[in-house]
Amino acid sequence: MQLDDEQQLAVLAPRGPVCILAGAGTGKTRTITHRIWRLIQDGQVNPQQVLAVTFTKRAAGEMQERLAAMGVGNVGGRQVQASTFHSAALRQLRYFWPQFMGAMPWQVIDRDRFGIVARAAEQSGADSSKESIRDLLAEIDWAKSEILDAESYAAGVEKLRREPPTDVATVVRVLKRYEELKRQPQGMLLDFNDLLLFMSAAIEEFPGIREEFQSSYRSFVVDEYQDVTPLQQRLLDAWLGERDDLTVVGDPNQTIYSFNGASPEFLVNFHKRFPDATVVNLIRDYRSTPEIVDCANKIISAAQGNVSQPSMQLQGQQPRGAQPVIRHYTDDFQEAEEVAAAIAQDLQQGQEPENIAILYRTNAQSALFEQALEERSIPYLVRGGEGFFNREEIQKAFRALDRLGRRDDLPPEAVGSKLEVLVKAALKPLGLTEEEPTGMQARNRWQSLVALQTLVEELVAVDENLTLSRLLTELHRRADNRQPPTTKGVTLASIHAAKGLEWDNVYLVGLVEGTLPIRHVFADNAAPDALEEERRLLYVGATRARYQLTLTWGAARRAGGKERKRCRFLDAIDPPQQRTAQKSPFADTRERPKQRKRWKREILEDMSYRQQELFEALVAWRKTTAADMGKPAFVVFTDAILLQIAAESPSSLVELSTVRGVGQAKLERYGTAVLEIVQASY
Repeated sequence: MQLDDEQQLAVLAPRGPVCILAGAGTGKTRTITHRIWRLIQDGQVNPQQVLAVTFTKRAAGEMQERLAAMGVGNVGGRQVQASTFHSAALRQLRYFWPQFMGAMPWQVIDRDRFGIVARAAEQSGADSSKESIRDLLAEIDWAKSEILDAESYAAGVEKLRREPPTDVATVVRVLKRYEELKRQPQGMLLDFNDLLLFMSAAIEEFPGIREEFQSSYRSFVVDEYQDVTPLQQRLLDAWLGERDDLTVVGDPNQTIYSFNGASPEFLVNFHKRFPDATVVNLIRDYRSTPEIVDCANKIISAAQGNVSQPSMQLQGQQPRGAQPVIRHYTDDFQEAEEVAAAIAQDLQQGQEPENIAILYRTNAQSALFEQALEERSIPYLVRGGEGFFNREEIQKAFRALDRLGRRDDLPPEAVGSKLEVLVKAALKPLGLTEEEPTGMQARNRWQSLVALQTLVEELVAVDENLTLSRLLTELHRRADNRQPPTTKGVTLASIHAAKGLEWDNVYLVGLVEGTLPIRHVFADNAAPDALEEERRLLYVGATRARYQLTLTWGAARRAGGKERKRCRFLDAIDPPQQRTAQKSPFADTRERPKQRKRWKREILEDMSYRQQELFEALVAWRKTTAADMGKPAFVVFTDAILLQIAAESPSSLVELSTVRGVGQAKLERYGTAVLEIVQASY
């Protein structure tokens, strides 16, 4: 077995309570599968008496495959069980149900839950819109994960400082009615959390079931233990009984699912429950370069509270590589354009698109990056959510704008800034409020609509005479040009959806205050650790990268827009005093002032007269080219790229290709014309 010293210590620990604190990339799956293998090989447990649980079917399948490859996945027809909590509970409940419920019929509900919650909401006088139902579904799941019912929900919300999607009394009524509707004359309907509740109760309350189960399973392994909910812990306690043959693996620094009821307290306090437990820290990171590991360590080293473990510093085991980079852009559009341009260069240099990822805090942030990748014909996949233009709220927005376009009473001067007002008014009934709303579904919808409105504002900024008809044509063109899913492509994903995954090259984008950390963690009723969980999100995002990590932020939503501050957690790796006193190793050498107009004016003032004339000639060519193509001017080249071309005055296609943002596609499409303009300026 090729294991490092810490992994070996965990594998060889005596049978009993073992807590493995496994940092990102430290080989936790390898360690726990080898521990199971060792216990079986030494005759300490029979394979069919081992139950290993994790949180996704993918992770369970991977664990099962590794055990099978080691020869312990199937021994004499007896197999180590590796599954999720819910799958294990379902299998057990099917066997034990007749022993404590008799002939009472039952079935598991999944998609049908939406209809049941909708009926419960309607009968309880609650908002029964699709958005509200989704919020109530999520809230019911959270309550049951916390082992709260209608009677204890209000106290639980207050104690845990939970922000409910609507008033507490309404949630209580819906929760109570939901449970009543599941008890039907023809049998009981059980949701996924009910599987855990019923199985826990069966073991706790029926000695015969408890004895039979505990004689069948003697050794337990729990992966991602920082993500267990109180309900899952209750089931685990029932499985264990008075025994302590338990191995848990987790990383408190990767606790990012508290909003779903996950509690890291069980992992953090494991040694208090089991004072004689073997506790092992896995800190050798085999995934990322030392530079990326050092960056991640700095992010988490500033963590506070009793959840994160700032002292758990990883040690990079890979060869040295490139230093992570922080890049500052004037606005979100420039950020998306230049990230896409950087990815185009990555691909030109031989990187495979499936080894590259763009990660963000909220799904609404994907829109600009989808568009920027499409403009360069770069294939991509949106993970954990549909593409921006396929989202329900965006589809509704398109229909509303189309209806607006069919009106014959619009004034002829409805262009430019007045067009922005018209669009904003059309989106307002769909949820585009001045302030960000509460409730997960409402926030997601609001963020998507804000992204659409910002896109409209940028198109107007490029063309002040933009009409509604041309705006609709451009928006539909962008939606229609969405590339179909492919097996290979750059991954776009939220950081939550990226957990457990890794890529060679990661771009962490949109790192501004109000997005990461997200705005609502500053509310008066926010949970005490809410801000620290945002820090852990950045840490998780950074540790997804193997060889290259780029952290980016835009100083405004759009050119000339309200200024924003960069994510406060970046100060841990790029302190303000370091940026002012000396050149930071993380700093972007192309950092620009926060206002595009001011930045462009200052750059032009430093240019020679000939360079200024060249820039103006390039701008005029761009305007004509974009008009002929029926596209906005920035799609051809941004001001930043034209300024760089004017400053460097390339004399060949090779020299032009070194300008950042001029990828192969644009080089082939525009290269000859640009060089002709440059040569004519001499």
